[in-house]
Amino acid sequence: MSLAAERMGRILPSQTIAITQKARALKAEGRDIISLSAGEPDFDTPDFIKKAAIEAIQRGETKYTDVAGTPALRKAVAERLNADFGLDYRAEEICISTGGKQVIYNAMVATLNAGDEVIIPAPAWVSYPDIVQLADGTPRIVPTTPETGFRLTAEQLRKAITPRTRWLVLNSPCNPTGSAYSREELKALTDVLLEHPQVWVLTDDIYAKLTYEGREACTVVQVEPRLRERTLTMNGVSKAYAMTGWRIGFAAAPVALTQQLIKLQGQSTSNACSIAQAAALAAVSGPQDFIGEMVAVYQKRRDLVVDALSAVPGLSCARPEGAFYVFVSVQQLLGRRTAGGHVLKSDEDFVRALLEETGVAAVHGEAFLLPGYFRVSYATSTELLEEACRRIARFCEGLV
Repeated sequence: MSLAAERMGRILPSQTIAITQKARALKAEGRDIISLSAGEPDFDTPDFIKKAAIEAIQRGETKYTDVAGTPALRKAVAERLNADFGLDYRAEEICISTGGKQVIYNAMVATLNAGDEVIIPAPAWVSYPDIVQLADGTPRIVPTTPETGFRLTAEQLRKAITPRTRWLVLNSPCNPTGSAYSREELKALTDVLLEHPQVWVLTDDIYAKLTYEGREACTVVQVEPRLRERTLTMNGVSKAYAMTGWRIGFAAAPVALTQQLIKLQGQSTSNACSIAQAAALAAVSGPQDFIGEMVAVYQKRRDLVVDALSAVPGLSCARPEGAFYVFVSVQQLLGRRTAGGHVLKSDEDFVRALLEETGVAAVHGEAFLLPGYFRVSYATSTELLEEACRRIARFCEGLV
């Protein structure tokens, strides 16, 4: 008799985490490894945020907080979202969780019944479909194409909706492509959603502050206020504030849904870390100018990577509008053999051979639900990115 529950057979370990851990293990063995696999800023958490955490410890703020987060943080998060997107969320509509992933998990477990469907445009973050399946739901994957900038179209959405559709998950800017929906593109989708009152929207805005060329990210409720009562806006401090390890995400949703999220969280993890909440309060309510400075650096790195990899015969990639990833096509290189003797039958073969033969760690496209690509994170130093691109070019040029 198996110890594991049947639901565990529906999911796989996170492939981005697995590759990152593999790269760390090889580095610990003394290998010269450049990891482009982790979705983690290389910038340090700003000092004023760290100072707020230290001061919270010194004040003795080391006890349980309300399950949904401290009143001060819930209020500040509502104010931050309202300032950034012109929304009107209230503190009681906010739930603070242990990272954005818990927000998504809570939402799916709290709302899905067996057989309910969740539309996920692909490519997509690796955890969306697994979380849906853990909640007894059915992921309905809708592949997008380079021709639409890997963005879901209104026609695709309309065709994907069925009587069992419960949620649409939107991520803009997107992990892994960096594509960002314009206001007009979002409006086309929200027009379709207005026709289907049973469909809710989970908008993953975790990269919303990381956009380029002065582009302003927009979100669902901002574009179509009539969807406010069936939208969950998810965000957090991990990416824009360089606070991945602090593990703070937040949900903004109608009170009826927020209460269900709190109820579930109260019987699972309870409150997020009190000290991390104090740090997050400083982040969302303090100065925001450092984010623009980070974005300027990311944009230069993006251009470096796109220009370098686009010049490699057999590779192709678009110039992302946000986040810190480049999604690179390797379709022209599949079927060839590496200098080390590996036959590249798939994108996973490509990234495994790339790591083994060159020490560059990346994530294969199939992990993001679209084979034939690999994802590069440029959230690392310019020097390492330049060297990684040189190694990738030599690897590709050595194929026969």
